[in-house]
Parts: sequence; structure tokens; C-alpha cells
Amino acid sequence: MRLRLRSVGGRFGLAVAGLLVLVALLAPVLSPHAPEAMDLATELSPPRPGHPLGTGENGIDLLTHVLYGARVSLVVAAFAVALSALVGTVLGGLAGFLGGLVDEALMRLTDVLLAFPGMLLAIFITAVLGPSLTHVIFALSFTGWTGYARLARGQVLTLRERDYVQAARALGASNARILFHHLLPNAAGPLVVQATSALPGAILAEASLSFLGLGAPPGTPSWGALVDQGTQYLLVAPHVALFPGLALALTVLGFHLLGDAVRDALDPKHLER
Repeated sequence: MRLRLRSVGGRFGLAVAGLLVLVALLAPVLSPHAPEAMDLATELSPPRPGHPLGTGENGIDLLTHVLYGARVSLVVAAFAVALSALVGTVLGGLAGFLGGLVDEALMRLTDVLLAFPGMLLAIFITAVLGPSLTHVIFALSFTGWTGYARLARGQVLTLRERDYVQAARALGASNARILFHHLLPNAAGPLVVQATSALPGAILAEASLSFLGLGAPPGTPSWGALVDQGTQYLLVAPHVALFPGLALALTVLGFHLLGDAVRDALDPKHLER
């Protein structure tokens, strides 16, 4: 089975995702300055030689912080989505496979967490725990797993009565082997789509928390923190908020388009065998 991104939007999204990964990996090489470097004499200066995107508060180089901010956004989003997908898939798979009280308890827990707005709960968690990228990942994963759990449960309920599952039972396969070697791998398609579509939301959530001062610790390059810094100087130095804002918007757009393209590519009507 081959996966093809047929749309122009999908290819654009893949290019943006690839560029973000490349920038994150090569940030130390591409950056003209160290992220902690300051040049007070050029504070809030517009783009100029030596500072292609200008400087921000205390003379920090914006290009450097935008490049390193890509690394922060990618790491937080990747870990938050991976942790949410892992926890949600396992719990949802167990609920669908075992049924009964296990299913009832896990789904009621999922309903309780879904009753709270995810972003407000993330703000509460990071406000209590303090600014930290680890705390941001935990906060985003705390409710993020619920969508994967419901999806995995639905897929397992559909697949658990298939002939190959009954054959595995007849051959003496354990419940764990049936769940993790037969059911969940065959439910991977919708879960991959869910994870791909969740990446832009995680990137935007990290930027939002950093904008509020609850995400990246002070001094850590972050697009949200740069936009927050730039709002104080919109009339005198609009570039401080403009360039990180454009990077964030382009990244979120690219991942949204990539998620839509992956969803279409995994649709049974478009799969090529």
C-alpha cells in the first residue's frame, strides 16, 4: 500500500513540515548569533546587515530566536502528540477490547476530561506547575489523549470480531498479543490522521502558553514569547512581532494542509494497492 499526497496543498504542507524539521536540526548552523547574545546598542533596530530580521528587546537577534523557536515548537508538539497518541491508543484499545467495567470507567473518565476546555485546563496546569517546556508537554497531553482513546476504542470494537481475530484466538494467542499485534496495527490509519491533524494545534497551544508567560521559561527562544514581546513595541518596532507571527502562521497552515492531505490519502477510495 502506497501513500501519495496528490494535492498541491498537501505537497506544500509536506514542504513546510520538512523545512521546519531541517531548520530545527540546523538552527545552530543557520543562526548568525547565539540565542543568549545581546547587543544593547542595536535594541529594536529594523532589519539590517548582521541582523537580517532586526533585533528585539535587549538587542536579541530575531532571526536566531525564530530559528531556535522552530526547534522549541517542533519538540513540544512532537512529544505532546506522541504521548497523547500512545496513552490514548492503549487506553482506548483496552476499553474496546475488554469492554464491561473497564470500558465504562475509561469512557466516563474521557467524558469528564472532555467536559473541560482543553486550553483552559492547560493554562491552569502550567500556572500551577510553573513555566517549563516539560510542564507544557504534560499539560497538552493531559487532555489530548482523549480523542485518540475514543477513536481507538471505536476501531477496536469494529475489528475485534473479524475472522483473523477469531483465528488468532483459536490458535491460543493471548489477549495482549491480539490487541497489540492484530487490532491496534489495523487501526493505525485513522490514528495517524488524528496525530497529523493534532500537530498544528499543539504548536499553536505552545505559542499561546508562551505568549501568556506560562510556556517556555524566560530566555528560551519561543515564537509565542517573541510575539508577546513585540506587542509592547508595535508602533516603534513592528518587526519584533511580525516575523515570529508569520513563522507561526505559515507553520500552522502547512501542518493543517498536510493533515488534510494525509486524511485524503488514507481514505480507502484513494489507496493504491
